[in-house]
Amino acid sequence: MQKIMNWLADSFAPKMNKLFSKPWLAAMGSCMQKIIPFILTGSLIYLYNVLVSFFPQLPDLSPIANFSFGIISLLVAFMMTNQVMEKLNHPFYMINGGLAAMCVMLMAVQPMGEKADSLSAFLGNLGPSGIAVGMVCGLFTALIFHLWAKLNFLKDSSVPDFVTGWINTIVPNVICLSITMVLVYVLHIDIIAVILSVFKPIASIGQTLPGFILLCLIPAFLYTMGVSSWMFNAVSTPIYMAGIQANIDAVAAGGVPTNIATTESVFTLAFITMGGICATLALNLLMCTSKSKQLKTLGRVFLVPSIFNINEPIMFGTVVFNPILMLPAWINAIVGPIYVWVLMSTGLLNIPSKMIFTGQIPAPFSSVLVTEDMRAILWWAVLLVIYFLIWYPFFKVYEKQKLEEEAKQNEKVVE
Repeated sequence: MQKIMNWLADSFAPKMNKLFSKPWLAAMGSCMQKIIPFILTGSLIYLYNVLVSFFPQLPDLSPIANFSFGIISLLVAFMMTNQVMEKLNHPFYMINGGLAAMCVMLMAVQPMGEKADSLSAFLGNLGPSGIAVGMVCGLFTALIFHLWAKLNFLKDSSVPDFVTGWINTIVPNVICLSITMVLVYVLHIDIIAVILSVFKPIASIGQTLPGFILLCLIPAFLYTMGVSSWMFNAVSTPIYMAGIQANIDAVAAGGVPTNIATTESVFTLAFITMGGICATLALNLLMCTSKSKQLKTLGRVFLVPSIFNINEPIMFGTVVFNPILMLPAWINAIVGPIYVWVLMSTGLLNIPSKMIFTGQIPAPFSSVLVTEDMRAILWWAVLLVIYFLIWYPFFKVYEKQKLEEEAKQNEKVVE
C-alpha cells in the first residue's frame, strides 16, 4: 500500500496537475467555472417558479432565465476563447477573441431546413443543449486568434498602435467568420447537428449506469489526489445540462423525465455529494464524536461547511493523500450513484425535472426540493446510514493511529 501511495503522491498527482495546467485544458476548466453564475441565475428562477406553482399571482420572471441560462452556449463560446487567450498570454485578444467567438457561434447555430426562419429554434440552439457547440466554436476561434497572435504582425512597424490593434483584430475576425460562412452558407453544413452528433455517444454513455458511475468516480478520484475536480466539468457539464434540459422539455410536452445523470441528481439532491464530493458528511459526524482530541476538534470546525456540502476543509485536512480514508471516499463515489440510479430508475424517487443548479442547500431539504418527492427524506437517511457503515471501519483505523500519536506526544510532554 505504501508503494502505491508513494507512486500516487510522487508521480501520478504531479503529472495530473501538470496535465490539467496546460493552457488549453486549464482554459476549459476555467470556462466552466466562469459560467456558473449565469447557470445559478437560471436556477434561482426555476426555484422561484416552484413558488409560482403555489402562488399563481406572482409575476412571471422567466425572461431572466431565458436570457441568462437560456443563452448559456453563447456565453460558453465567449468565455472559452477568453480563457484560452488568457492562459496563452494573449491579453489583447481576450475580449476581442471572445466577441469573435460569439459571432461565430451565432452564425454556426443558424437553424436549417423547415426551422430556418424559426426564432424559437435559433434561441433553443443557444441554450444548454448547445453547450458542446459553444465549446467547439470557442476553441476554434481561440485557435485562429492564437495562430495570428504568434505572427506578431506589424509589431515593430511605424503604424500607429490603434491602427495596428484594429488590423490585428479585423484579420482573425474575418478568417473565423469566413470559414464559418463557407461551412454554413456555401456548403450548407448544419454545424450544430454535426457537433452534437459527435458528442451524442458521449452523452449517451453518460446517461447509462456505468457512465453515471464514471461521472461521479473520476472527479472524486482526482479530488483525493489533490487535483481540482473543477477540471472534469468540461466533460460532465455538457452531459448534465443536456440531460436536465431534455427532462424539462419532456415534462413540458406532457411526458416524463428519463435522464438521471444531471447536476440536480448529483449535487442538488445531496445524496452522491452528501457533505460534498466523496460524501464526507458521515465522516465529519464520526470525527465530532471521536476519542481523538484532534479529530474531534477538526470535526466540529468542519461541520457547518459540511452541512452545506462544502468539504474542501475536511478533504484537504484528512482525506487527500490519506491511504486509509481515500479508499472509502472512492467506494462512496461508486455506491452513491448506484443507489440514486436504482431509486430513480425503479420509480422509488422522482427524477429531477427542474433546473436547480446548486449544491449548497442543506439536505434533505434540497433533496425534497429538487425531486418534489417527500420520499427523498427517507432515502437520504438510509443512505446516510450506508455512508456511516462505509466510513466507520476505515475511520476507526485512522482514529487509532491518531490516538497513538497523541499518546506519544503526551509522553514527551511528561518527560
